[in-house]
Amino acid sequence: MGQKTNPIGLRLGIIKNWNSRWYGKGDFQEKLLEDIKVRQFIRERLVGGAVSD
Repeated sequence: MGQKTNPIGLRLGIIKNWNSRWYGKGDFQEKLLEDIKVRQFIRERLVGGAVSD
């Protein structure tokens, strides 16, 4: 049987870019939470602004 792969993960670095680019030294959880909050803030402020990830 074949293995199922995520199409976005398969194309990362080839035809698609990463949604986020940041580096953390041991504080991954804090950086991830901050990234999520920033994205939510931008989405709420720019409703109908045709801004994509």
